[in-house]
Amino acid sequence: MGKRIIQQARGKGSFTYRVRKKAYRYKVSYPKNLEGEGKVIKLLNSSAHSYPLAKIKYAKGLFYIPACRGMIEGQTINFEGKEIKNGNITFLKNLPVKTLVYNIESRPFDGGKFIKSGGNSAVVNKTVGKDIFVLMPSKKEKKFNPNCRAIIGEIAGAGRLEKPFIKAGKKYHLKKSKNKLWPRTSAVKMNAIDHPFGSGRGKRIKSKIAKRNAPPGARVGLLRPKRTGHKR
Repeated sequence: MGKRIIQQARGKGSFTYRVRKKAYRYKVSYPKNLEGEGKVIKLLNSSAHSYPLAKIKYAKGLFYIPACRGMIEGQTINFEGKEIKNGNITFLKNLPVKTLVYNIESRPFDGGKFIKSGGNSAVVNKTVGKDIFVLMPSKKEKKFNPNCRAIIGEIAGAGRLEKPFIKAGKKYHLKKSKNKLWPRTSAVKMNAIDHPFGSGRGKRIKSKIAKRNAPPGARVGLLRPKRTGHKR
């Protein structure tokens, strides 16, 4: 007897495919009204993130940000762009060209959306009119509003991918803590009863495009693709 395919099992939301709520108890974001300066009162480990967190205390309360490389407890952080120093939070318009930044806002005051994985950073590349262009880790330029905020420096946690896992169990528990599906099984390696792409007879699949109104068990492969094939 066949069983539900993984897409169906994950969609149901059972505890097998659900992350622990405790893992995401820290909300990583900037408050809307930041002025003056704050202080790093604690550096924390979070199993849900690939970097350590910094707990910041300021005049109106507490908030959490990704820690920058070299950050220490007791460090003072400025929010007004008066000093170009690692860990300070400021608007992109206040930063000179070639400054390393991370945790950049997509729109002003949304709390930070870009460059949020351990060891990463972007570079303020140029200013054209009112637009700020930032060179992302992918080596592509992205245009930002000058009123978007970012943290100066490089995000902590570099080198996490250099050490091999050695044992499958360690990787399993790491992925489970972040609610990532692992190990992944290729669909064509399954039995025909367990997946639409399954069985040994049809290894060369003619079409991976699912019908738009297909039910969850058949809605696999390329879903509503704009284009298919090799991009030349």
